[in-house]
Amino acid sequence: MAYSELMKSFGRVRAYMRSFYVYGFRHRGEIGDKSPRSYDNERRRVESWLGDYLSFAQDADGRRVFLSVDSRAVPSNPLYRAFRAKSFTDRDIMLHFHLLDLFAGTEGLPIFAIMEELARRLNTFDAGELPDESTVRKKLSEYEKLGLLTKTKRGRERVYRLTEPFPALERWQEAVGFFSEAAPLGVIGSYVQELLPERAACFRFKHHYLLNALDSEILCTLSQAMNEGRRVGLTMGKRRAEVLPLRFSISTQTGRQYLFACSPGGRRFSFWRLDQIDSVKPGEPYTPPPELEEKRTALERHLWGVSLGDRQTLEHLSMTVYAGPEEDFIVQRLEREKRCGRVERLDEEHWRFRVETWDTLELLPWVRSFLGRITAFEADNPVVRERFYQDLEAMSALYGGESHAVP
Repeated sequence: MAYSELMKSFGRVRAYMRSFYVYGFRHRGEIGDKSPRSYDNERRRVESWLGDYLSFAQDADGRRVFLSVDSRAVPSNPLYRAFRAKSFTDRDIMLHFHLLDLFAGTEGLPIFAIMEELARRLNTFDAGELPDESTVRKKLSEYEKLGLLTKTKRGRERVYRLTEPFPALERWQEAVGFFSEAAPLGVIGSYVQELLPERAACFRFKHHYLLNALDSEILCTLSQAMNEGRRVGLTMGKRRAEVLPLRFSISTQTGRQYLFACSPGGRRFSFWRLDQIDSVKPGEPYTPPPELEEKRTALERHLWGVSLGDRQTLEHLSMTVYAGPEEDFIVQRLEREKRCGRVERLDEEHWRFRVETWDTLELLPWVRSFLGRITAFEADNPVVRERFYQDLEAMSALYGGESHAVP
């Protein structure tokens, strides 16, 4: 196919951009697309948006393309540019300018007046083909959903008019700038910034999770379904699932976004990574069973992160941490980060953290951050216990320590 910067479906571009950004260092033969030409076309499309951030590397297997972005040097997420490249037909662009122009300065027009004015305008051109009323109605409905037009009733007629001008947001420039980079669905803030005299360039982020921009369409569809109480159909490659969306979880460590959902019958709960969802199809409105909220509350009471384990039994983990007389910050950190756990004081210098959760394996990265202060460790999951002591053995070996048997 011929290369075009514009595209109809965002899903395909999303998959390629993830390949470049996350799985960079792949060459053309590893992308998995059926046609090398398709890969070249998609690569050139991404390059037209993100040329300043594309890098290349050459090795024995060929040329590899990847995105390289220094978050300290970019004032805004460059991946938002992909949302501004939707394709359109000649008729789309013709109707866009004529409709917005003929509504200017009017209090609203019914459909017959709109068709008469379009006919008058297009008849002045030799190649001016008048679209049928059905096409114009569809375009008006599309603009109504986008918020460009408002439909009201005047007597027996329904008239369309331009929506009120967008409010002045100069005082909100910094707030919109921060929202566009730090909040879910920040792409909305990116569009709002285009209405401002200038973009806010006063923010830089140490941990800037740029890739979340590619999941905005998925997140928006799920949010709408959640607000409307609808079940949704999820597509992930060849896998299909029907769930009731409940809430979102966003990791402060990795920036990954997860959907927390339950099966339509309310019997099974699950987490789904948004970047692994290919598409979302809203279903019919759904009334959950009355016991669903009670089940959800009971489950979340012992939830550490986004892993539910086998959910047969709760797993117990405890550790005793040393904190000297001048080290109150250690105790404060335990209290601040304990989540569903409990902290108790044993003596003047020792504090015990205890938790019952569905998957104690999730805690190991956090537990490791206290190495050097842990004086006792217990876990009823043998895999967790073994891995903890293996980590201790590996660290001890690095510093020339003695090997000890795992308890």
